[in-house]
Amino acid sequence: MNLSPGRNGKPLGILLVEDDDGDAKAIQRAFEKTNAASIIKRAVDGIEALEILRSAPSKSQLPDPRILLVDLDMPRMNGTQFIKAVREDANLRHSIVFVLTTSKREEDKMAASDLNVAGYISKATAREDFLNLINLLNCYWHIVEIP
Repeated sequence: MNLSPGRNGKPLGILLVEDDDGDAKAIQRAFEKTNAASIIKRAVDGIEALEILRSAPSKSQLPDPRILLVDLDMPRMNGTQFIKAVREDANLRHSIVFVLTTSKREEDKMAASDLNVAGYISKATAREDFLNLINLLNCYWHIVEIP
């Protein structure tokens, strides 16, 4: 499976917002195994993620369009707070957001839905095979029309 460049010929920009080193490394290894045409950056919390997204394009090196993979339970600024900040920022609000979390709380799912996330993915399911996550992103990247 290979994530080829999208319709515009650009690589996929992925910001992984994840405080757990083990999960982050597993996701990054899965992308490496697929030789994905993607640029992956990692932030350990929402504050660092916003700094990356708001930095000058030459500094962040994260191309548009971008997909944000966001954990909910993080220090300093949790995932829900981060997604709210993204949705309130005119320059970021069109980012494609997937929640990637261990939370099974119904209120977290509803809050994510209210924030217009593209998907809510359980780490318990994805952890078994992070390649499934990449397959999901590949389908999304090639099927969905991005303005």
